[in-house]
Amino acid sequence: MKKTNKALPLVLASALAATPFVAVPHAQAISSLSVTPDDDGAGEDSEYKIEFKLDKALDSGDYIYVKFDSDYKVSKNITDSDIDADFDIKSVKVSGREIQIRINEDLDKGEKVSFTIEDGITNPDSKDSYNVDVWTTSEDEKSKKVTIKGSSSSSSSSKGDYSVTLGSKASGDTTSIKLGEISLKKSVKLETNETITVIFPSSSMLPSKIDSDDVKVNGSVAKSVSVKGDEVTIKVPSGANKDSYINLEFTKSAGIENPKTGDYTFKVKYDGSTYESKKFEVTKSGSGSSSTSTDAFTVSLSDPSAGARSSYTFDADFGNKKLMADEDLILEFPSADMVPGILTYSDFTLNGKTPKRASAAGNKVYITAPSGFSSSSEVKVVVSFSAFISNPKTAGTYTLKASIDGKTLESKSFTIGGSSVNPTPTNPTNPTNPTNPTTPNPNVVNNSTATIGLTSNALGKPTGVNIAIKGLGVGLMKQRDFVELVFPAGYKVPAYIAPANVSVNGVGANYVAVRGQNVLVYPAQDIPAATAANITITAAANIVNPSVKNAYSISVFTSEEKGLLFARAVGVGMPSPAQPAVQPTTPATQPAVAVPANAALFKVNTANFTLQGKTYPLQVAPYIAGGNTTMVPAQFFKEALYLTTQWNAKDVAIISGNKVIKFTVGSNKAKIGNQEVTLPTPVVLNNGMPMIPVRFVTDNLGYKVGWDAKTSSVFVYK
Repeated sequence: MKKTNKALPLVLASALAATPFVAVPHAQAISSLSVTPDDDGAGEDSEYKIEFKLDKALDSGDYIYVKFDSDYKVSKNITDSDIDADFDIKSVKVSGREIQIRINEDLDKGEKVSFTIEDGITNPDSKDSYNVDVWTTSEDEKSKKVTIKGSSSSSSSSKGDYSVTLGSKASGDTTSIKLGEISLKKSVKLETNETITVIFPSSSMLPSKIDSDDVKVNGSVAKSVSVKGDEVTIKVPSGANKDSYINLEFTKSAGIENPKTGDYTFKVKYDGSTYESKKFEVTKSGSGSSSTSTDAFTVSLSDPSAGARSSYTFDADFGNKKLMADEDLILEFPSADMVPGILTYSDFTLNGKTPKRASAAGNKVYITAPSGFSSSSEVKVVVSFSAFISNPKTAGTYTLKASIDGKTLESKSFTIGGSSVNPTPTNPTNPTNPTNPTTPNPNVVNNSTATIGLTSNALGKPTGVNIAIKGLGVGLMKQRDFVELVFPAGYKVPAYIAPANVSVNGVGANYVAVRGQNVLVYPAQDIPAATAANITITAAANIVNPSVKNAYSISVFTSEEKGLLFARAVGVGMPSPAQPAVQPTTPATQPAVAVPANAALFKVNTANFTLQGKTYPLQVAPYIAGGNTTMVPAQFFKEALYLTTQWNAKDVAIISGNKVIKFTVGSNKAKIGNQEVTLPTPVVLNNGMPMIPVRFVTDNLGYKVGWDAKTSSVFVYK
């Protein structure tokens, strides 16, 4: 804007300085005045645009005055930032309903002046015409009538009515938020149990739920809080009853995240009116950002070897999402073959608490928080060694995903180690994952009589392994395809096995690769489909038995067939069960016959069983229930029949091949796969051990039951 130099002649200036100051009446008022509200509704907050023409010049430091009628509300907090002017402003002062604007530049006579008071003015509550007076240091006041109509809308929006205070301004940060103070319209007051609705700039800022403890209304904890889309509905607590204003506080633990970088506003609805906040800024996330919700979490493994059984532990911060009681945390592992078919909830903890349940579907594990779980966005997850989660079979880097309420976090990469001393084979190609082959199986081959045997079952000692595959569904090509043997955790598999210590059908292997607990045997000859394959690994290979007495399952895969070929249990530190001689048939109670060599025998009311001439203890003795149902401890199926058996005080699972039988303590219902069946008597807990109807299990898994009159024993065999 043009400036005018108003320097006085030196003599005149000196004369004026020596003369006592006397106020000179203004010769005239400003002209061409217009006063325009952007909202002329009664009781509404409104911007006011004021324009006029100067008939006398103003110097820098002079004032422009605006005075509103006595029915207006004028905020004492109006500053120069609340006034948008086409001239420089030095300062703003409010006295009653009078706004004093001190200019910071010279303004010429005849110049048009324009400015807008953007915040702090509330219209009178009644429709009518009201005066707004404007004058300057050099000119008298001029009045302008402003017509106020009835309320413009029940949902009218007040502009910049209150401030927004963020605990963090960085995009993506989880932050605390303060809104207010919001002055309610005349005669409107808060009422207990009435609702305040806060409209957020984006629904992505909000979690699915917010605890009432994380929201305060005028300093009192909200009575209830609900979230839907971009709106949060808050019930007014008794502590805010009859207040004529609103202050809202959301703590950081409410889980609200800042939106993307930009300028935003909040809207608050109460009693039919909408109050809009001043704009607030969200900045780019920088080094000072406190957000951890998007950070990848770190996974700790008890054993990072390829194929090894391992515990998994990590802490994850889900930011604006919380794990609630009775809701699921979902873990997504790199591959489905890492996860056993059945899980026991006691093998997991969430923030130190045992979950309500745990289940698996493919590579995903669903862990349900217990009913008494304290909701939290920060969750420590422990998957214990006893959950039987195994590492990927192939060495490399992997990630784990964790999800809550639709929000998924991905871990930092963790390394699964393999052998660094394996020589590179001359001819074999890189093997593919044997559990996910692409070649279809055109042949139906029966490996029910396939066997796996140890040359020694001594604890902690090297052993040879003999694998008798009855037939291959898909043939193997020499030097390219392989048979993969998976040894369970507990076995020590050397990093390198010389081909001279392994043979296939009597011919030395072309190459042997080791990946953690997995041994890949490449034959030196083609093996056609439907042809048997006998693999011999000598004790010189230095595969060492576990040091703990138990039954261990060894699995067999090939590079060309989908899924498990077969698995067999081997006893370490105890006699190994004889392999079945024939395909299982429909079970039936056997008459008194010679006891098969591989049968397990037990007596009612005697706490032990006999296998191949040796006696082993049982935690609870078998007994007769209901007059004709023989009950045995779950331990019997694991130690006497070498079936994969898992139990706790509430659930039991017995697994044979692809068949899974599940029991619930106290229930007479069981599940075979997805089919529910009725038991002859409920499963009960005796001295901490679930007792199971033995015939139900044997009949459904293809075992035979007989009576040995000589020893008065029941025997079970296959």
